[in-house]
Amino acid sequence: MEANNWDTIGSEIAYENPWIRVEHRDVVTPTGNPGIYGVVKFKNKAIGIVPIDEEGFVYLVGQYRYPLGEYSWEIPEGGGPLGEDPLEAAKRELKEETGLTAQRWQRVGRIHTSNSVTDEEGFIFLAQGLQQGDAEPEETEELRVRRIPLQEAVGMVMRSEITDSISMCAILLVARIWGI
Repeated sequence: MEANNWDTIGSEIAYENPWIRVEHRDVVTPTGNPGIYGVVKFKNKAIGIVPIDEEGFVYLVGQYRYPLGEYSWEIPEGGGPLGEDPLEAAKRELKEETGLTAQRWQRVGRIHTSNSVTDEEGFIFLAQGLQQGDAEPEETEELRVRRIPLQEAVGMVMRSEITDSISMCAILLVARIWGI
């Protein structure tokens, strides 16, 4: 393991809400120079699920992403409290966003979404043996669900039609597992 060559001289909370904390830090850089650093600390784990049915179709969720000012197609995803098992959070998020439940689960990856400014850690799951039920979206979510072939989802990633980092990684990981 490589050594940490950064020294933190001081830290203060610049902003905080129920989901994130933004810290302003005074640091000494690896080159020995004084500097500042902004760090976004997440209060949840990021959870992403690739639900794939027996025919090789995946389910995507579409929603308007306020910070981007854009509509986004993504895999079902959300947050899980830091002390919660990521698999339990994945099961909940899949049901909430799509109404799907799965008989078989496999963790296929771990991701840091933007490690130059945040400590956010994400977990990616493959969900199979799907059964359809009723979705239970959060009150702030206005979601659309699409069922498309995995190969088409890969094409959407390659054409930058899917730009969400967890979705991109998850789709490509599952495509590799499925031999696509």
